[in-house]
Amino acid sequence: MSRVHATCVALRHGRSWRAVLLRGPSGAGKSDLALRLMETGWRLVADDQTDLSRRGRQVIATVPARIAGMIEARGLGIVKVGRDQLVRRVPVALLVDLAQAEFIERLPEPASESVLGIELPVVTLAPFEASASAKLRLALAQIADA
Repeated sequence: MSRVHATCVALRHGRSWRAVLLRGPSGAGKSDLALRLMETGWRLVADDQTDLSRRGRQVIATVPARIAGMIEARGLGIVKVGRDQLVRRVPVALLVDLAQAEFIERLPEPASESVLGIELPVVTLAPFEASASAKLRLALAQIADA
């Protein structure tokens, strides 16, 4: 098992859940984007730190016990999340690197990264753009269709 500095959110696809790891330095917008995604049906797995383990051909995301059910809402502090907005254990489908819009390629080539020996697709998004949540849904849908 390894712990990564990332916020993890998940979206239901059919009968199963698929997770996205939001990566970036402190203040990059991980929690902010997660909160906006949760308003549109996504669920929180873990905020700021996520435990990863390998199960067969999948990378599984879980929440470290000490931060379970909590998320940082800048300006409010650490807040508890309702059980209906949580999922505890879910396969990771996508890695998302958060960056400022001016540093994102307009037409990037497909990218991937090995996590615990498993190749996962990677995209880069600007978390504070109004379209960030829509782009994330599109990226996840493309993976499902591939």
